[in-house]
Amino acid sequence: MGKFGPNRLVLIVVGILALILISTSIFIVDPEEQAVITRFGKYVDTRDPGLHFKLPFGIDRNYTVNVRGIQEQAFGIASPRTVYGVRTGSRENESVMLTGDLNIVDVQWTIMYYITDPRAWIFNVNDPVRTIRDVSRSAINMLVGDRAIMDIMGVERSAIESAGLVFMNDTFRSYDLGINVIGVRLQNINPPAGSVQQAFEDVNKAIQDRERLINEGQQAYNEEIPRARGQAQQMIQVAEGYAIERVNRARGDVARFNSVYTEFSRAPEVTRQRLYYEMIEEVFKDEKGMTIIDRNLDNFLPLMNLQRGGAR
Repeated sequence: MGKFGPNRLVLIVVGILALILISTSIFIVDPEEQAVITRFGKYVDTRDPGLHFKLPFGIDRNYTVNVRGIQEQAFGIASPRTVYGVRTGSRENESVMLTGDLNIVDVQWTIMYYITDPRAWIFNVNDPVRTIRDVSRSAINMLVGDRAIMDIMGVERSAIESAGLVFMNDTFRSYDLGINVIGVRLQNINPPAGSVQQAFEDVNKAIQDRERLINEGQQAYNEEIPRARGQAQQMIQVAEGYAIERVNRARGDVARFNSVYTEFSRAPEVTRQRLYYEMIEEVFKDEKGMTIIDRNLDNFLPLMNLQRGGAR
């Protein structure tokens, strides 16, 4: 048979079988993955990262699942991430929903999750990615439908995220899907296009202007109130100093009066005369061209120039 004799053909067949045996019995699990092993379609084991062996020729099959990476699903917006090779972009009208006050709103959101049980992820649900999207849409639609549109665009935003996270995890646990949702983020919340959207934009602008004016007023308050308090404290200190001065002066006057009274009680006539002179001097100290004489002219008549402008 020439070059292809029986022995050579046997070696070729054995070599091919050996290659098939090796390729179908050895597999590698990456550090972020776990491998689910099935034998004739029935679950057998879950393997950790590393080099592993299995029964060849399709008897055992391995399904690798990323259990450490964070997966993301986006709704109403395009997502740059992929889940098992499938791009998770937006789907038409999936983010358009009805609010509790019968308004139509476009709510765009994303959820983040990781796989906790690769066996449950593969076997318990026929299409886990579609299940995740359906449950997430149901949760957000329910929460948006219980609230007014202005609350959804404002104060209730974080409440919807928190409630959606709890609802999704409870639902996925009841399905035994083998995942855990770690984040729900509302991205853009837009009212219907046209005049309604313009009206909402005007309302949002008014709200922002109100917040800005409140902040400016608070800033002015924080500047003026400490200044006014400082001025008031300064006036109080000045008044207290003036009060202390008046009290001390009054006490000095009292002490002086007491000392005068003591001297008066010792020599009343002399003291009375001295006080009289002091009083007269105080009254007429600013007067000019005036001569004081006694009423009865008992004293010597002072020598005076009786003719104004006369010879000196």
